[in-house]
Amino acid sequence: MKRTALTLLLTALSITAIAGDNYLVYYGCYTNAKSGSKGIYVSNFNSGSGQLSDPQLAVETGSPSFLAIHPSKKYLYAVGEMGAPGQKGGGVSAFGILLPEGKLKPINQVSSVGAGPCHVSVDKTGKMAMVANYGGGSVASYSIQENGGLSEAKTFVQHEGSGANPKRQAGPHAHSLNVSPDNRFGFACDLGLDKVFIYKLDPAAGKMMAHGHTSVAPGSGPRHFAFHPSAKYVFVNNEMSMTETSFAYDAEKGMLTEIATVSTLPVADQAMKGLSTAETVAHPNGKFVYVSNRTHDTIAVFTCDQATGKLTLIQNAPAEGNIPRNFSLDPSGKWMLVVHQDSNTGALFKVDQDTGKLTFTGKKVNVGGSVCVRFLGLD
Repeated sequence: MKRTALTLLLTALSITAIAGDNYLVYYGCYTNAKSGSKGIYVSNFNSGSGQLSDPQLAVETGSPSFLAIHPSKKYLYAVGEMGAPGQKGGGVSAFGILLPEGKLKPINQVSSVGAGPCHVSVDKTGKMAMVANYGGGSVASYSIQENGGLSEAKTFVQHEGSGANPKRQAGPHAHSLNVSPDNRFGFACDLGLDKVFIYKLDPAAGKMMAHGHTSVAPGSGPRHFAFHPSAKYVFVNNEMSMTETSFAYDAEKGMLTEIATVSTLPVADQAMKGLSTAETVAHPNGKFVYVSNRTHDTIAVFTCDQATGKLTLIQNAPAEGNIPRNFSLDPSGKWMLVVHQDSNTGALFKVDQDTGKLTFTGKKVNVGGSVCVRFLGLD
């Protein structure tokens, strides 16, 4: 009897371990004739088995290119480069998340004020949302209402100036806006100005105030931004120079100091033209940093020296699709899902927990014009 009970217990524990955690996966897509997509899509993922279901339409909406999930897991926000009639700039939309299937219910849409919104984020209290407008070279912030809806813009800041490359940097191009781990500051990468603007956040009022900035090398084009889990370092991928810059972060002062800049390409390919980086993600264990290389169609894998914040390139893994844009690690850090804008697919990779290197699982899904992917845990 004792042996049977023990066997049953071990079997149950084994099944639980294999089952893993269940997630919804949301995909932001361009909606055009080439992609065939109609809005935001959703699929199911299990971190134990690596099973990923085919994406289904969660809500129909115009070109929801970038997504953010509210800390409560009740709401999802998307920027749309096509705003509503009569709106200035593009649109920022709020949706309610209908569990367990993950369908989305529209709450409201407001103006991004500037043209070409390309990134949306939510502060850690869930009280404010922030948007970067690439076309307009501006940023905006909003209060999040009790029903998850968005107020009209509480803050709008127009960046000014130009960069070293007259073709790409004739004016400002805000590309992302990320929140510090302590929720005190927001960091806006501006590709057109080679700067990372720093804003002090007031979540209760939904506002942000200018705090300072730091710069990268002229002509680099900073795009996306990631904090190291320790909050001691920050990583910025430079779209135009195909590089990744590490910064030391002074949390008290809310300021950045450059540590080093390294190429995202193998030495043999560093002279190639027409390439660009897209996304940067730090692994939750702090040992690795990842960057997507568009046209080169690879994911650059770096080890991170946690004592110095310096990065070393160890792999350029084929992305298994054309024009890898955004990608995400599942919360366990064991899996990476990469979406491809031009091949209308997503590919699932296994992450080696010791080396950080990526291995393609053979699993791909079809999702047209996908440029953003987000995991949502199911409790």
